[in-house]
Amino acid sequence: MIEVRDATTADLPAMLDIYNDIILHTAAVWHYEPHTLAMRTAWFEERKQQGYPVFVAVEDGIVLGFSSIGPFRPWPGYSRTVENSVYVSRDARGRGVGKLLMPPLITAAKQMGLHAIVAGIDAENEASITLHKKFGFEEVAHFKEVGWKFNRWLDLKFLELIV
Repeated sequence: MIEVRDATTADLPAMLDIYNDIILHTAAVWHYEPHTLAMRTAWFEERKQQGYPVFVAVEDGIVLGFSSIGPFRPWPGYSRTVENSVYVSRDARGRGVGKLLMPPLITAAKQMGLHAIVAGIDAENEASITLHKKFGFEEVAHFKEVGWKFNRWLDLKFLELIV
């Protein structure tokens, strides 16, 4: 059975493995080089210091995916809008892990008194777009050729949920 819970520092190596696999093999993250454990730890600590949750989906002690919300843009006027992230390990994709990781993010955003969640998604990532739409996100923007990865231009879609 898959359990979703708050992430801990003990989960960071597994979260890093998932994130780095996504960096290297997909257009879901527009970084080029794998991250280090120090980078993932700094990201996690920053989330916690800012009061944002990070969740993991775990089955039999193995982290299958993780999700979080964090600042959308750094200026005060955006303080009630966040951006979400949902990442699932290659081996667990298609098993409904993303569907389990979304509700706690939405619940947390409501409890924090936030107003909107924005998702920036590679325009060709139909699985992520479909997942977000199942939870009420609506497409609000499509930016053409704003990213570059794997020697090609990438489009970015913004989806938004008013919570």
